Amino acid sequence: MATHNLAASPATVHWGYFEAALKPKLTVRSGDRVRIETVSGAVDVLPAAPFTVLPQHRDILEKVSRRMVPGHILTGPVAVEGTRPGDVLEIRVHEVELTADWGWNVIRPLMGTLPEDFPDYHLTHIGLDRARMRGRLPWGGEVPLQPFFGVMGVAPPAAWGTLSSVVPRAFGGNLDCKELGAGAVLLLPVFVEGALFSAGDGHATQGDGEVNVTAIETCLAGTFELTVRRDLKLDFPRAETASHHITFGIDPVLDAAAKQALRGMIALICERRNLSREEAYTLCSLACDLHVTQLVNQHKGVHAMLPKSVL
Repeated sequence: MATHNLAASPATVHWGYFEAALKPKLTVRSGDRVRIETVSGAVDVLPAAPFTVLPQHRDILEKVSRRMVPGHILTGPVAVEGTRPGDVLEIRVHEVELTADWGWNVIRPLMGTLPEDFPDYHLTHIGLDRARMRGRLPWGGEVPLQPFFGVMGVAPPAAWGTLSSVVPRAFGGNLDCKELGAGAVLLLPVFVEGALFSAGDGHATQGDGEVNVTAIETCLAGTFELTVRRDLKLDFPRAETASHHITFGIDPVLDAAAKQALRGMIALICERRNLSREEAYTLCSLACDLHVTQLVNQHKGVHAMLPKSVL
């Protein structure tokens, strides 16, 4: 097992989109680890002193011309040797590091869960105490930090063309699931040779729903172990933590997203235990929690969480 590093720079990022035609910025073997550095935020959200803007962040903002806006600054893609369409890429998140001393949250007109109630642009800068893992709110008080990547995804099928990073899909992308921090495992279906994994949209912390369209957005570095899985067949993302199995639903209609997440969990239970679908559905009603992942990415998200202990 080797360990690699992919720094964030104008040469290693793609801004606001996923596509199969992207050339890999790094190629690794199955089971290797890679530390990926990411930045978050366009010029309009940069803070003044006493906060420090990373030099690579400024460099990217100045030099990257191809942009799909709105969208996220993503580092990658990373190709995994030997990965083929139909495989599953296992992304094991070993570490998530805060690399900036600040984050930002913005309310934008016509966006968020309550656009009719909040029509004006409103930007908030939040100091990040990395030693204490607390976010310092400008009006006083603190929030605990639980960093994770809002966007982790592989390349979509070539036939899908160029897709915005805003909308989560079968290849992952903007899942915005706060459970996917250090220690989590994300499983994504592979659609192109090499898988082509990218990450970005660093969040210092976020509530389920991400209701005003942003979390504490910030710059992160993550250490990921990338492994080809041919013992699994998936057509949609799954995940797990030390304590839970997670399935996802993504749809413009929240009820439809909930049904998709629930059907995914029923299928997972039936795969892992010799239970009927009726028994799996019953178990979900007893022990599975449905969370609203996010309400603000055009397609809404729901994630179902089942304690591993009940299987």
